[in-house]
Amino acid sequence: MGQMISFARTGGGNAQGYLAESKNAKGPGVVVIQEWWGLQGQIKAVCDRLAQDGFTALAPDLYNGKVVPYHHEDEAGAAMNALDFKAATEQAVRGAVAHLKSRGGKAGLTGFCMGGAVAVIGAAKIPELDAAVTFYGLPPPNVASGKDVRVPVQGHFANQDGWVTKEKADQFEKELKEFGKTCEIYRYDAQHAFLNSERKEVYNPQAAKLAWDRCLAWFRKYLG
Repeated sequence: MGQMISFARTGGGNAQGYLAESKNAKGPGVVVIQEWWGLQGQIKAVCDRLAQDGFTALAPDLYNGKVVPYHHEDEAGAAMNALDFKAATEQAVRGAVAHLKSRGGKAGLTGFCMGGAVAVIGAAKIPELDAAVTFYGLPPPNVASGKDVRVPVQGHFANQDGWVTKEKADQFEKELKEFGKTCEIYRYDAQHAFLNSERKEVYNPQAAKLAWDRCLAWFRKYLG
């Protein structure tokens, strides 16, 4: 089990986050970005799983303590829309990457839904980053798109997703390949948020296991 910590934001000030440490103190790390619900227990559990698999994981609290109950979609949408994605990525998320890299290893970035969009922005905007994985999340193309990505990126998308549609995922993959980016893009016969085991109405255990295994393999390849 991990714990809440304070770490330095890039550009000044401090941020809070959930840190789960692996047994390898100087090994690789992964920054984990929340869904639009905030720093839910499920996101902390993702950090714990990564730590068990050899990656120290840090999930910055982008909502500064606010956690939205599942199914309160209007409240979650308002919280997400109030977030400055670019500033959060370049300050709190970049600071989290720096915090992990100060241990001596490489650092990756992953996120889910809203956090997946942040992972793509980070892949374009955070120079210290070594690899990224997005789960059913993409930012608006004017914020970051496939051509802007600067690190190896893996994407996991759901065929039954009304948020990140097949067309959006296809366009992202097309740009990545057109601009010669190192990438893997996977699609699953599942719904949006299929990896969230706390939301039984969308959780797909088969797709979740396959996507998770692919994510781990990606980070082991590029982070060591």
